Amino acid sequence: MIEAAGVQRTPPATRLKFSEPRVAIVHYWLVAMRGGERVIEHLLNLYPGADLFTHVIDADRMSPTIRAAKVTTSFISRLPFSRSLYQYYLPLMPLALEEFDLSDYDLVISSESGPAKGVITRPGSLHVCYCHSPMRYLWDHYHQYKSDANLLARMVMPAMYHRIRQWDVSSSTRVDRFAANSNFVKQRIEKVWRREAEVIHPPVETSLYTPSVEAGDFYLWVGQLVPYKRPDIAVEAFTLNGLPLVVVGAGKMAAALKKEAGPNVTFVDRMDFNQLRQAYARCRALVMTAEEDFGITPVEAMASGRPVVAYGRGGALDSVIDGRTGLYFAQQDSAALIDAVERLDRFLPDFDFRDSITQARKFAPHHFADKMRVLTQF
Repeated sequence: MIEAAGVQRTPPATRLKFSEPRVAIVHYWLVAMRGGERVIEHLLNLYPGADLFTHVIDADRMSPTIRAAKVTTSFISRLPFSRSLYQYYLPLMPLALEEFDLSDYDLVISSESGPAKGVITRPGSLHVCYCHSPMRYLWDHYHQYKSDANLLARMVMPAMYHRIRQWDVSSSTRVDRFAANSNFVKQRIEKVWRREAEVIHPPVETSLYTPSVEAGDFYLWVGQLVPYKRPDIAVEAFTLNGLPLVVVGAGKMAAALKKEAGPNVTFVDRMDFNQLRQAYARCRALVMTAEEDFGITPVEAMASGRPVVAYGRGGALDSVIDGRTGLYFAQQDSAALIDAVERLDRFLPDFDFRDSITQARKFAPHHFADKMRVLTQF
């Protein structure tokens, strides 16, 4: 049912204990099933009966687990075209969050990547923020987002985002405990909000992926075709080296990339789950060109018994073991990627697919559940 809604850890002595605490989960928006929404699914499984709060939801695109929850939306959901233009309402989201009435809840878990943590909770409750990333467009990716924006957006962004940054920092003090989805995000939390965070990697359903006896000669790139994912690096590198590359994903860069790509680069807008499982298991290697907050695709590829060629910064440092389950490249450009692919030829004879599978299992859902139970204890 969907309803429209009009520092450090707090010392344990201030907490009340509840045998069955009422739990609220706050997520920025629910418009597609991506990594953040998969985390919400696992939180709902961990806390059956928890209520969901979000700015806007497209229920038709949500999983049965999320649709079965009681969902309360903010007034953003009643604004024109909110399901598609929700990001344009960013300046109103701090106010919208503060209008959620969470006074009946003992435990509040905010899922932060867009605005979510700024809710107001009552004294004696526990507010835990699971942070996928401080908002990139406010902080480290601000100038990139600004340069890609239209003229009107570039004119209003400096003043508008300045005010939102102030709110973002001040609202971080409302959180009792932070969890970061990687060591990279932990460092960013410390940098931006001056708060400590515990690293709890997101859950990956590694048991759903298996190796294949049929190996292909193609390389695989999976993700949204948007600037910060840097698909242009992969397309340029493989157009130059002539090796087969399959690019899976859609986005605003698609048309330009297809024009630049050589005949050896194949684009697939979307694969269903079984097709993607097969692609992971049969590829020569997964290529990851982004500086990801965590990055689930490398874990999925390793669970399929395949190596990963990854840009050696960000969340990949938590998952890919350089020289064992894959290789890093140090510069985020096509020349460095071409060099890494050449090194992969020398690496593959010593590659053991069992090492990748063992490493991937460290991110199985039960690890996430165990650590979240501890972090959310009163």
